[in-house]
Amino acid sequence: MEDSSQKRTLEVKASGPALDLLASVGHHELQKCLFTDSLVAVSASGRELGEFCISVQKAGYNEEPCYLVHANSHGLIDGIPCGTSVMAYVSRTLETLEQKHHEYVMLKDHSLDRKSHIVRSEGQLVVNKVITEGEKVREDTSMFPLSSVQGFVSEAANLLIMRILALRKVLPENMVFLSFDSEMNMSSSTYRSLGSMQQMVGAEEADVFGIERTVETAGILRATWHCYFLCDGHLTNRAQVGSPVTMKLQKLPDLIGEELRDKEPILEKKPLIWEDDMQLYSTFLDQKEQLKADHVSYLKQHPELRALMLDFMQFLLLRKPSDVFSFASDYFAAFSSKHSTRETFTASQTATSENSAN
Repeated sequence: MEDSSQKRTLEVKASGPALDLLASVGHHELQKCLFTDSLVAVSASGRELGEFCISVQKAGYNEEPCYLVHANSHGLIDGIPCGTSVMAYVSRTLETLEQKHHEYVMLKDHSLDRKSHIVRSEGQLVVNKVITEGEKVREDTSMFPLSSVQGFVSEAANLLIMRILALRKVLPENMVFLSFDSEMNMSSSTYRSLGSMQQMVGAEEADVFGIERTVETAGILRATWHCYFLCDGHLTNRAQVGSPVTMKLQKLPDLIGEELRDKEPILEKKPLIWEDDMQLYSTFLDQKEQLKADHVSYLKQHPELRALMLDFMQFLLLRKPSDVFSFASDYFAAFSSKHSTRETFTASQTATSENSAN
C-alpha cells in the first residue's frame, strides 16, 4: 500500500504558482481569516435541508502556535440524515499538522460512514482511513514522505486558502496543489478565478468574488466547487457542480474592518447583583470566580473541545442510541491510534442493528 501511495504522489506535482502562494502568505494575512461563517443548506426548490459552518481560531499544537479549523454540515436530503465534519490544526505556513475528517449517510438498510485521520509524524504524512458500509469495514493506512508532498493542501487548509484568495481577489494562473480525493488518493487540486459579480444575500444585493476549486484523480474523475465571498472573506455561497444542494448565506453580516481585525475580542463581565448579606458569601464568591476563570482559561487553550463536542452531539442525536455510554465509547475510541478500529466499528454496527431490531 505504501508503494502504490508513493507512486500516486509522483504522478501529481504542485505547480510553481501554488508553491509561491503558500510561501507568500504572512501571519498578518492569516489574522484576517479568524472568524466564523454560518450558512444554510438549501435544495434546488429553496427548501432548507441543514446547516454549514466554518470557524477558524488561534490554537496551539504541541506548543506550536497554529490555527484550529473546524467545518461541519449536517442535514436531511430526501429524508436521509447525512453530514460531514472536518477538524484540523493548520500551521502558520498552511501545513496540516493533524486533521480528522468524518462523513456519513444514514440510509435505512445500508449506511455509509467514512473516517480519515491525517497526521505529520517522524518525517511522514500518515493517513489512516476507515470506511464502513453496512456491516462491512475497510481499513487502510498510507504513508507519504514529507519531501514528496510539497504543496499538499488538506480540506482544512483549503478553507484558509479560499479566504486568503478572496481577500486578495487575485488568483495566479496554473495554481495546482496536491490534495486527497474522496477515496483519500493523492490527487491534484486546481483553483481558478470566477471573477466578481452581484449576488443576492437574503433580501440584499452584494458584490462577491468567485473561486472555483477542482479535485481530480488521474485526469478522469472530477469534483468541482464554486464558492463566492464578500470583500472581507465571508462565504456567501458554496455549491458542488452537479449537486442539487447549495450552501447559502441568509443575511449579510457586518463587514470586518481593519480596525476590528487587529483587536482581540473583549469579553465583558456582567455585574453581579447580590442581597444585603453579600459579605457572608464573599469567600464563596472568590472561590467561584477563581474556578470559573480556570475553566474559561482551559477552554481558550483547547478550542478543539467545543468543536469536538458539537460533532459528537449532532451525530448522537441523529443515531439516537439506547445505550449512550457505549455509543460515546465507540465514537471517541475510533480516533485512538492505540485502539482497534475494526473492533470499534464492528461493535457500533452490532449495537445499532440490535437497536433497530428492537
